[in-house]
Amino acid sequence: MENRESKLAQLRFSSRVWDVLVIGGGATGLGAAVEAASRGYKTVLVERLDFAKGTSSRSTKLVHGGVRYLEQMNVRLVLDALQERGRMLSNAPHLCHDLRFVVPAYSLALLPYYGIGLKLYDWLSGRLSLGSSQLLSAAATRQKLPGVVEKDLRGGILYHDGQFDDARYAMALARTLSDLGGVALNYMEAIGFMDENKRVAGVYATDRETGERFRIQAKAVINATGVFAEETLRLQGSADQTLLSVSQGTHMVLPASYLPGDHALMVPKTADGRVLFAIPWHGHTLVGTTDVEAELPVVEPRPMQEEKQFLLDHIERYLGRRPAPDEILSIWSGLRPLVRQGSQATSKLSRDHTILVAPSGLITVTGGKWTTYRRMGEDAIDRAMHVAGLAHTTSATATMKLHGAGPITAQPANAWERVYGSDLAAVQALGVERPELDELLHPRLPFRMREVVWAARMEQARTTEDVLARRTRALFLDARAALEAAPAVSALLARELGRDAAWEERDLESFKTLAKGYLYEQD
Repeated sequence: MENRESKLAQLRFSSRVWDVLVIGGGATGLGAAVEAASRGYKTVLVERLDFAKGTSSRSTKLVHGGVRYLEQMNVRLVLDALQERGRMLSNAPHLCHDLRFVVPAYSLALLPYYGIGLKLYDWLSGRLSLGSSQLLSAAATRQKLPGVVEKDLRGGILYHDGQFDDARYAMALARTLSDLGGVALNYMEAIGFMDENKRVAGVYATDRETGERFRIQAKAVINATGVFAEETLRLQGSADQTLLSVSQGTHMVLPASYLPGDHALMVPKTADGRVLFAIPWHGHTLVGTTDVEAELPVVEPRPMQEEKQFLLDHIERYLGRRPAPDEILSIWSGLRPLVRQGSQATSKLSRDHTILVAPSGLITVTGGKWTTYRRMGEDAIDRAMHVAGLAHTTSATATMKLHGAGPITAQPANAWERVYGSDLAAVQALGVERPELDELLHPRLPFRMREVVWAARMEQARTTEDVLARRTRALFLDARAALEAAPAVSALLARELGRDAAWEERDLESFKTLAKGYLYEQD
C-alpha cells in the first residue's frame, strides 16, 4: 500500500539530507525525480496540489515529434522528440500506443507538400518509426475518416504517431519513483528555501492536509513547476520576469460519432496558422487545441470565448456538423510554459526546454513538452550532478520500463483497463473481495468503483477530484456524468481514508464547484 504516513515519517528526520529534491509533480518534475532515483540518488519530490493537476493532465494526449516543427525548421527538436516517442511506447506499452493520423487535403498542391514533409518525418524516426506514411485517394480518405467534409477533398496523407493517457502516465512515473526507493508527496507545498552560505540547501514545506511543517534538506534542489516556475523563483527573492510566455490550449470532448473508426484527423495549418487535431480517446472524440497567450498562470484556466468559437468553427469545417451544446461533453484548458523569445507569438515559440542555474544553486527546468519529459529529466539531473557535486553516474532511463509495464495477466473488462498494466489483476481482485465494487461509476463511463479503492490505497488519491479527474478521466471525458457519479465516489473515498461526514461534505462541494467549469456554457 502507498502509505502517506510512512512517506511523511521519512521527512520528519530533519537531520536527513536528500541528494535531490524536486519541486513540482507534473511530467517534468516526475521525470527528473525518476531519473535521479534510477541513478541511485536519495530523491524526494513535493507537489503542492495533486500529481499532474496542471498542464500535465491537459495535453492533447499525443506522443509525437511534432510535424509542424519541421515547417519551423526545428529539426533537432523533432528528432529528439521522435526518439523519445519510441522510448515512451517501448517503456510504457500499457499507456502508449501507435495511432494512425490522416491529413485531408483540399487542394492538389497540398498533397506533395504534406507528403514530402511526412516522408521526412518518417525518415527522422529511423528504427523507431511506427510505420510509413502513404498517399491516399479522396475515396480512401473518406473511408478512413467517415464524416470528413467531402467538398473539394482531393485526397490525404496517412502517417503514424503515438497516443497516451497523460495523467495515467504521470501516475506510472510516481509509482516508478516509489519502486526505486524515492518519495513523492502530493499536497506538500514548498513555502520557502533553506539557505546555507548563500546556497540553497533545501526547502521549508507544509502538509496542506494537516498544516504540519517540514524542513527538508537536500544537496540539489530542482524547480520543475512549469508555468509557476517564476513564482517558485520568487520564493528565494528573485525571478527573471522575462523567462516564460504562457500559452493556453483548450480542448472539447464530443461523442465518438464525430470521429467513428480508429483514425485521427490532423489539420497542419488552419486559417490562423494553428494545428488542429481530432482524435479518438477512451471511446470519445477529443478536439483541440487552441494557442492563445495567457496573461497570468492560474491553477484552473477557463476556456475563452474566442477559443470556443475557433473549435466550433473548425469542427464544423472539417467534420461537417456543428456540435450542439449538449454534445460537448467536457471542455477544458491547459497552460504551456514556453521560453520567451522576444515578442514572438506563442504559436511560434519553440517547445524546446531550458535549464537555468541561479547563483544560489537552485536549478530550474522549464519549457519542453510531454514527449520529451525523460530527456528534460536527464538533462536536469546531469546539471544537478555537477552543481551539487553528486557522485558521477550515467542515465539508464532510456530503456527502463515504467511501473505496470510487465505482462497483463488479467483480461481487461474494457479498453480503458489496459492503463493498469500488470497491476490489473490486483485491481480486479478488489471486485472479487467486494462484488459491489464491480459496479460502474456511471452508465456513460467505463470506470468501476474498485478503481476508487485502488486510487486511494495505491495511488495517493486524496480527494474526489483526484479520482475523477486524474486516476480515472471521468471529468475530462464527460463532466456531467462525473458530477452525477461524485456523491458515491466521495462516500467511498471517505470510508477508505477514514474521513468524517464533514470532510465528505466539503470534498463533494469542492468537486461540484470545480466540475461546473468543465460544462460547456454559451457566452
